[in-house]
Amino acid sequence: MNPISAKIPWQDALGEIPLHLSYFEGTLSETVFRMTERYPGRIAYEFLGRRTTYAEMRRQILAYAASLQALGIGAGDCVTIALPNCPQAVCLFYAVNLAGGVANMIHPLSARREIAFYLKESGSTVAVTLDEFAEKFSAIRQETGLQHLILARIRDELPPLKAVGYALKEGRKTPSRSADVLAWRDFLRLGKHHAFTPAPRSGEESAVILYSGGTTGTTKGILLTNRNFNALGQQVIAANPMFTPGDRMLAAMPMFHGFGLGVCIHAMLSHGGCAVLVPRFTPRSYAALLVRRRCAFVAGVPTLYEALLRQDAMAGADLSFLKGVFSGGDSLSPELKKKLDAFLAAHHAPVSVREGYGTTETVT
Repeated sequence: MNPISAKIPWQDALGEIPLHLSYFEGTLSETVFRMTERYPGRIAYEFLGRRTTYAEMRRQILAYAASLQALGIGAGDCVTIALPNCPQAVCLFYAVNLAGGVANMIHPLSARREIAFYLKESGSTVAVTLDEFAEKFSAIRQETGLQHLILARIRDELPPLKAVGYALKEGRKTPSRSADVLAWRDFLRLGKHHAFTPAPRSGEESAVILYSGGTTGTTKGILLTNRNFNALGQQVIAANPMFTPGDRMLAAMPMFHGFGLGVCIHAMLSHGGCAVLVPRFTPRSYAALLVRRRCAFVAGVPTLYEALLRQDAMAGADLSFLKGVFSGGDSLSPELKKKLDAFLAAHHAPVSVREGYGTTETVT
């Protein structure tokens, strides 16, 4: 028998999941913009009580892209994004893509020497981080090719009352500024009078750099294409035929990780879903948010799931709204999986835990 035409042994176990997919050949931003046209009034993401529609997200992406282009970002240029899961990080990720650049995603809590490595490894000329991390970038910029440092603030994306509370709790940090350090409002002002022109890009061109310790522990940059990420998004949705546009994903996995960026963010926004952005959390706050917002999909690491079993908010909770529970970032022991699956069943969830691995390294 011709092996190409032979029946795949596991084909019958796929159920509603298609054996083959036809992949979109455009860019990341094009994929998301298709959703902004299809579902302009639907909520794209939630952030600490503030909800943003697909139409508003599109406007933000275009505004950010215009400012990036005004700074000189074009085809193939790297922009380092060192932000937690917040609206600026999401819109910047797609804005860099729209301007033709490559998003270099790094941990915002990275040490100075790590930041220097990431900037030099990627050749980034522009970096975006929170104002509270400005000094780390300023301290190493002379040894890198960094030309512009842009400082975002979490409180700018909060509802008014929460913004005041956040400022009081965190304090008003005022990092030292120079001509090449831009406050967020000044960055946005750059694009207001710039005639933005989207850079022509294809699915096969580079779009993202993620980092992994691999098998040796030495950090390695992994260059991924538009097609890599779009394929991941399509595969996630295809493997979850119960997904419907508008479903919420509890996006707590970090955006500098393939699982967080590809599964929690891009898979949702490229298919009309809603990402509930979580910049930082505890098992207690995660459990409370999951139950309160009735998120259909969740992704987390094994240690988080183990801690969730002990949270008061989960006691007696009806989890019948769950459609997908994904574990990644570390190995899930058979014992813990069995315990989690039993917990889900006891709380009326119609799903079991599914494990993902290697998403940063392979994406597809």
